[in-house]
Amino acid sequence: MARNIERIPLLPSSPGVQRHIHCHRYGTPGARPKAYLQASLHADEIPPMLVQHHLIRLLDQAERDGRIRGEILVVPMANPMGAGQVLNQTLLGRYELASGGNFNRNWPDLSAGLADAVRESLSDDAVANAATIRKAMGKALAGMTATNEMSSLRLALARLACDADIALDLHCDYEALLHLYLIPALWPSASDLAAEIGARAVMVAPDSGGRSFDEAMSTPWTKLAAAIPDRPIPPAGLAATIEYRGNADVADELAMPDAEALLRFLMRRGLVAGDPGPLPALQAEATDFAACDVVRVPAAGIIAYKQPLGAIVAKGTVIAELVDPLAADPLQARTPVMTATDGLLLTRRLDRLVRPGDTIAKIVGKEPLAYRKGLLLED
Repeated sequence: MARNIERIPLLPSSPGVQRHIHCHRYGTPGARPKAYLQASLHADEIPPMLVQHHLIRLLDQAERDGRIRGEILVVPMANPMGAGQVLNQTLLGRYELASGGNFNRNWPDLSAGLADAVRESLSDDAVANAATIRKAMGKALAGMTATNEMSSLRLALARLACDADIALDLHCDYEALLHLYLIPALWPSASDLAAEIGARAVMVAPDSGGRSFDEAMSTPWTKLAAAIPDRPIPPAGLAATIEYRGNADVADELAMPDAEALLRFLMRRGLVAGDPGPLPALQAEATDFAACDVVRVPAAGIIAYKQPLGAIVAKGTVIAELVDPLAADPLQARTPVMTATDGLLLTRRLDRLVRPGDTIAKIVGKEPLAYRKGLLLED
């Protein structure tokens, strides 16, 4: 069966403006297992789109060879709204300009009313229960009505992904090593994904507080299992966010191996026939997201980093200095910025001129930090 490209219209934001989601479909509709992969929900994060470009080429070849099993959906540009937000030649794709809302926050809560919808239909068969739950989530989304372009985008993507066995949301950070986010219930079963993509850090949280896309797909399963403990309800949706390094890491030399790694992962999970070869060694065990030190600056100024990405630092290490360019005495112009934990310097800020409260780095530690409670995500 040849690849089919579905064009899903979004609710127009103004007369004469019509945007679409482009979904590349492989395999037999409704077949199992099902994988869904979307790129650049934050539309100014370009590396994932190039990864998907290469993945589509690889899947096209696999389809020509008759190696597609199950069903695979690929959305190479998940946010045509954000991709069109250009101000003074700068792409602004993280927030919707009309509302200020983050494109990867406040996704539909599929756990709302789910227990009541499925309670009487569940049995002692975990596989049958998973099918029942997927059907109920799909029905709930089908009954929702978009009220604006933003909600139509969310509904379109959620409807494609809600019944997937695997749902991967591909992003990038500012300057970063490749890393992965998911919920604890999916670890260590997702360790093959982390190993295959070469994740340098894996961070887990049962609820990071922002209802991001991946958690909107994964947490309904764990919440339902807690609400109905007398029935077997597996965490049947492996949903994760992959951060493909930093904004500037847009190169075929990176994206092609990344796409090949995704293909091998799909082979390991039975979606593409073939031998993926030995699984690479796992580079990072999962750590509590609350152990990640999100380093912020106390004032405005210029950031001068003192530690490179990938550095292993100790608590109290000066990772950067905040420079006041207007200081009367240049010898008194620098304020040291230190980390609150031992760990891996995973991300750094791309913009070097910062404002009070801006995040300049993430340090992946092992022990939860007292200040890391509630909303763990940055907005």
